Amino acid sequence: MLLLSEDIIEKKLLHFPDWQFYKNTLYAEFEFDNFKDCFSAMSRIAFECEAQNHHPKWTNIYNVLKISLSTHDANGVTEKNFKIGRCN
Repeated sequence: MLLLSEDIIEKKLLHFPDWQFYKNTLYAEFEFDNFKDCFSAMSRIAFECEAQNHHPKWTNIYNVLKISLSTHDANGVTEKNFKIGRCN
C-alpha cells in the first residue's frame, strides 16, 4: 500500500472533519448518547476492518470512542486508513 504525502492527507481530511493527522496517524474521537450507541458503532467499524484486514488502535470509555489509524507496513497513512475512516 502506497504511503500518502502530507499534502494529500490534508486535502483528504477536508472530507473527514472529525479526523486529524498527527505523527503519521489519523486520529478521531467520537461521543455518542450512550454506551449502546458507541458499541454499535464499534461493531460496524469492526466488521469493515475485518473485511479489509486492517485494524485500528482504539479505546472505549462508556460513550466515547477514540480511534487511531495508520498502516504499519507503510509506516504511515495510506488509502486503507481513509476507507476505515468512512465507517464511523
